[in-house]
Amino acid sequence: MRIVFIGTGEIGVPSLRALLNAPQHQLVGVITQPDKPVGREQRLTAPPIKTALAGSPVPIFQPARIRHEDAVAQLRALAPDLIVVMAYGQILPKSVLEIPRIACLNLHASLLPRHRGAAPIQAAIAAGDAEAGITVIYMNEGLDTGDMLLQKTLSISPNETGGSLHGSLAELAPEALHSALKLLATGKAPRNPQPAAGVTYAPKLTRDDGKIDWSQPAAAIERKIRAFDPWPGAFTQLSDGSGKMRHLKIFRASLDAREVGPPGTLSQPNDTEVLVATGQGALRLEAVQLEGKRRMSAVDFFRGFSSPRLHF
Repeated sequence: MRIVFIGTGEIGVPSLRALLNAPQHQLVGVITQPDKPVGREQRLTAPPIKTALAGSPVPIFQPARIRHEDAVAQLRALAPDLIVVMAYGQILPKSVLEIPRIACLNLHASLLPRHRGAAPIQAAIAAGDAEAGITVIYMNEGLDTGDMLLQKTLSISPNETGGSLHGSLAELAPEALHSALKLLATGKAPRNPQPAAGVTYAPKLTRDDGKIDWSQPAAAIERKIRAFDPWPGAFTQLSDGSGKMRHLKIFRASLDAREVGPPGTLSQPNDTEVLVATGQGALRLEAVQLEGKRRMSAVDFFRGFSSPRLHF
């Protein structure tokens, strides 16, 4: 089959490489987002999908908007039998969805219909799901609403982070894609509508979404800390004896059943532990980072603070 791959994020790189190395298929083009300024120096940086194609003869297109007429015309000229999409970052219009001869498939990083949207990986961990996975769907104009071709699942470990689950799903996606391509080649690939029950949404995250509400149960906060590591990061506001407010990221914490006061109360830090009261139970802070400083153990960090307080 003649295949066009459309994607931007790191999670799609293993699937792209799988297509590059599939002798029975021809990767005729790749569409990704334009290079963008990154970091404090705002250095122009290529998206991971483009970087992964370094040295490859496969043509790369980086339209500002895929719905623009010239971008649609470029895609149509490639005459794909199949379009494969993963983590592109733009909604594909009907004019694009109608181009491939067979179908336009999306590799979505959740077990649909659960966690439709831009942040399914963080949502699965934050919700306490036991499993995550890749769902291959036939794309339509809705938000991850297309009929399902197949699903591949994996277990979410008790210490799973957003980063580790992202990596596991990236490695699972080529397996799901390979199975989907084999089924399409037989002409008997299933097409199952998503059930109406169990639909949830995982909207795009911002840095502000990482703010911790200490009135929530400790278990929910602990899951959020893991889900938002490495991005957008879970954080709280910290003030010292002078009353100055500082931004404190929390990378790792564990549950503690003790009650140490009203939500947000910080126990008197000592050489072995730092506890924070929540709406139900307490959290033992383990790894933190003050804005502008390096990451360190919570015990070492709080040893240098006078009368610290957390805010929410």
